[in-house]
Amino acid sequence: MNFSFGKKEKLKSKKLIDQLFKEGQSVSAYPLRMVFLETSFEDDLIAKTGVSVSKRYFKNAVDRNRIKRLIREAYRLNKPHFFNKITTQYALMILYIGKEKPSFKQVETKMKVLFDKFSNKIL
Repeated sequence: MNFSFGKKEKLKSKKLIDQLFKEGQSVSAYPLRMVFLETSFEDDLIAKTGVSVSKRYFKNAVDRNRIKRLIREAYRLNKPHFFNKITTQYALMILYIGKEKPSFKQVETKMKVLFDKFSNKIL
């Protein structure tokens, strides 16, 4: 598995996103929360991932986009270490639930904790 996060790896299906929030389980590592659902895709990807930041706490799109960019980068850099153990396919949504703007270091450390909790819950 490589360090890319391409178009095929992004969660875009409205049906799948609705099903994810309706039936999925979650793990948290404040200020991040991951909702996940075991599913199957036509391609051989291990996970399709979406990122979301609340408009309630971050009114400016610039701030929301910055946080989403940090989360995507932390996900991209850390996913190979955790997805090597997983064989089934998952739909993931990573939510930022904090109220203040984070640094990349904070997001990356919490992403590692989140992946640890996720792998402990599914394995």
